[in-house]
Amino acid sequence: MGRVFLVDVAKCNGCYNCQLACKDEHAGNDWRPYAAAQPEIGQFWLKLDDYPEGTIPKVRIHYIAHLCNHCRSAACMDVCPAGAVTRRADGLILIDPDACTGCKKCMDACAYGAVYYNEAEHICQKCTGCAHLLDNVDDVTEPRCSEACPTGALTFGDEDDPAVRDFINGASVLKPETASFPRVYYRNIPGRFIGGTVYDPAIREVIIGAKVRATIYGKTYHTVTDDYGDFWFEDLPVGVFKVVIEADGYDFKVFDEVRTDGSRNLGDIPLYKR
Repeated sequence: MGRVFLVDVAKCNGCYNCQLACKDEHAGNDWRPYAAAQPEIGQFWLKLDDYPEGTIPKVRIHYIAHLCNHCRSAACMDVCPAGAVTRRADGLILIDPDACTGCKKCMDACAYGAVYYNEAEHICQKCTGCAHLLDNVDDVTEPRCSEACPTGALTFGDEDDPAVRDFINGASVLKPETASFPRVYYRNIPGRFIGGTVYDPAIREVIIGAKVRATIYGKTYHTVTDDYGDFWFEDLPVGVFKVVIEADGYDFKVFDEVRTDGSRNLGDIPLYKR
């Protein structure tokens, strides 16, 4: 059916091996007819971006690999007047460096910002899925980026493989609203979090086992503070939560509007004895 990229965000430790391997393979190396050499600066056909959430000391960070999505409904192909953008039988989309006129229409059409302009060559360029290796090097079954991933966060395979199909089931894609039907699938992209530390200011000690609930749209999430007085609500949707904290012998603490347009650290929260 076609080759796809699979990204398990929970396994990515931010080593940047994928980004470096891509750069090493393509920068300064002309792989015509698949692609002209990538410039040493200004282009990342695979770019690993970091997403820090929260504030010190409650911070979470995750990483997402961004690359050409080799879309089934590829806007870059539709707008190319020279016919330089083509789809292979395995689903990988290539820009012919010799046919490209550098009009940049594919750049403007790409919803993922995955197409770059080569000023020296006056052409557009992007990830090729290392098709030059797949086609011409014995025993190569994956591009350099996934080959270099030490944690298995980034893998590459065929949709006919049962393991690949299992991954795709329940996975998500970036910008599904574009209806471009990408071939890059993601799992475990974290949602927002709400965290805080509950303590008794009179004795200057954290409160262990305080009950905390967060409510939105009629749904309530529950947790309790740990041995350090900390609580976390993970993978929350974007919205406005009401957070209530209670502990035996203490007055309630209520936060009526906790917005999760970004993750929120509520900081050190004092509870007072009744």
